[in-house]
Amino acid sequence: MTAPELPADPWAGEFLAHLATDRGASEYTQRNYQTAVVEFQRWHFAERQILVDWTRLQREDFRHFLRHLSRKQFNRATIHLTFSALRTFYRFLIRRGHVSTSPIRNLTLPKPEKRLPKFVTVAQAKLLLEAPLREFERAGKTSDQPGAKVGFLRDGAVLETIYSSGLRISEVCGLRVGDLCQTERLLRVRGKGKKERQVPIGQPALRAILHYWKALPSAPKEDEPIFRATAEGAKPIRPAQVQQRLKRYLLAARLDPRLSPHKLRHSFATHLLDHGADLRSVQELLGHRNLATTQAYTHVTTERLKLAYAAAHPRA
Repeated sequence: MTAPELPADPWAGEFLAHLATDRGASEYTQRNYQTAVVEFQRWHFAERQILVDWTRLQREDFRHFLRHLSRKQFNRATIHLTFSALRTFYRFLIRRGHVSTSPIRNLTLPKPEKRLPKFVTVAQAKLLLEAPLREFERAGKTSDQPGAKVGFLRDGAVLETIYSSGLRISEVCGLRVGDLCQTERLLRVRGKGKKERQVPIGQPALRAILHYWKALPSAPKEDEPIFRATAEGAKPIRPAQVQQRLKRYLLAARLDPRLSPHKLRHSFATHLLDHGADLRSVQELLGHRNLATTQAYTHVTTERLKLAYAAAHPRA
């Protein structure tokens, strides 16, 4: 039995519009926050048989909702994401004068599981980054469509850029030609909350971008996307497109096809720390607001040091 379609909530709609325009939230964030609000609305209607009135909710309502999520075996990370979205929604309602306090404030949630960020090794990263070129060479023997070949060059440049500069998928899709300074080898990146930062881009990634541009029917202009959805158009490549193409190259490189573009970003951070970069610099490069977020990667490198020590030291 499918859940009933509830009428549109004007405050929820106002909130989602605010995320997209005022905060410049990524598609991923907008989708997750919308899912959280809708999940609560549907649960509330199923339990109470009335539509949500955000002004009348109490902390006990959200305690019941938390128990509901736990019974449905939502993992702790999803529960934390759901309540983070609902807290943000209430902060928005308070700022707009719709409510005076948040019933979720100081609500105790289950402790999140400590999960180390997944990453690929340097050797695996090399195999993955070479995969589009190998596919391009193979397609050259079987296909006469120039657009297909341009797509492989673009994909190679996209993967090189994510790994070279540690970009989020939304950031790489949002890059414009004018954001790339070739002489200084720098990218201007628009991160979360429209915050801008400058990050270096490696020579292999820069070469891959220029090679891709040369294969386009026309040279891209300053205000056009660095990475196009199609060879002929001027629309930017979409995150879903990047994820779909990445899966192909992971299979070609005989790597886990479930790895996401974000794992390349994790690999960027891990490899930098492995080779002596300091934590503050990596924080700036990643565009993390809090150092604690970046510190998750130090656990990865510490674990690898322990394994190396255990394997190599005669009295470990």
